[in-house]
Amino acid sequence: MALPSAGNPISLQQVNVELDNTATATINMGSSDVRDLFDVSSGAIDMSDGYGKSAVTYYAASGGTESTDGDYKYHAFTGSGTFTVNTQGNAASGNVDYVVVAGGGSSGDDNSPGAGAGGYQAITGATPSASGHTITIGAGAAGNNSRGAQGSNSVALGTTSTGGGHGAEWNNKNGGNGGSGGGSSGSGSPGEGTSGQGNDGGSGHGDGIAGGGGGAGAVGTNGSSSEGGDGGVGLQWLNGTYYAGGGGGCGEGASNGGGEGGNGGGGNGSDSRSGGAKGGSSGAANTGGGGGGPRLSNGLFDGGSGIVVIRYKFQN
Repeated sequence: MALPSAGNPISLQQVNVELDNTATATINMGSSDVRDLFDVSSGAIDMSDGYGKSAVTYYAASGGTESTDGDYKYHAFTGSGTFTVNTQGNAASGNVDYVVVAGGGSSGDDNSPGAGAGGYQAITGATPSASGHTITIGAGAAGNNSRGAQGSNSVALGTTSTGGGHGAEWNNKNGGNGGSGGGSSGSGSPGEGTSGQGNDGGSGHGDGIAGGGGGAGAVGTNGSSSEGGDGGVGLQWLNGTYYAGGGGGCGEGASNGGGEGGNGGGGNGSDSRSGGAKGGSSGAANTGGGGGGPRLSNGLFDGGSGIVVIRYKFQN
């Protein structure tokens, strides 16, 4: 509950109830409990200072990998599990913030663009109930000998983020739609991102130079005469970590290298030499990064698995 709002009288009994005292207990209006409730650190206290105020109840929960930073507690889920709220906080303590990142898409095996990053959604001001909440972490897609595959969805606290779009290859030039879209090869069309979760992939530039996959923060760039397209950058969440970068597209050879993966776990594209000028790489685990694109079957690059991170204030 909370004390009455402006324009309504506040009784001493109501103050006692809010402080979890008996209704008839003696109140010291200068005590630390009353000052905290009325948000008056020093000096005289007026009853009007208490309008709408309530005693702080902090969230208490368990699940995932738990850590603290200052007054905040974090729960990181790198695999599916349960977020159990034992005590639901109130508005006085602040609400819950969380990020849901889906698994990244994977690339094809030849002339492949970068794959799209998994969908990224950052939610603020959530109020999860005191119960167990199922968390589902989407897997990154496995690279294959065709056009790659779409990553899997991640789900938490009523929010579903969409897996990243697949790359392409010479016989299947179109990038896949997803949280962020995969790039295209040759004259194909890049995949589209999901509104509010990611961005489109980039276009290819002729034979052997493909577009970059989309990221949460930007579209994948187009391939050019000098190199494959770069993956779109990811976004930085409240914990300081970047997530959901797109994969870089493949390049033609030593002078036309593969594109860079987007900041946020996107894999690099390779060129036609074994290993490539930048080497090709998969999306980083638990970032939702899209896989990089290989050239001439120099590797199969997977998407990075997704992640869910939840935070709330547990003390002041």
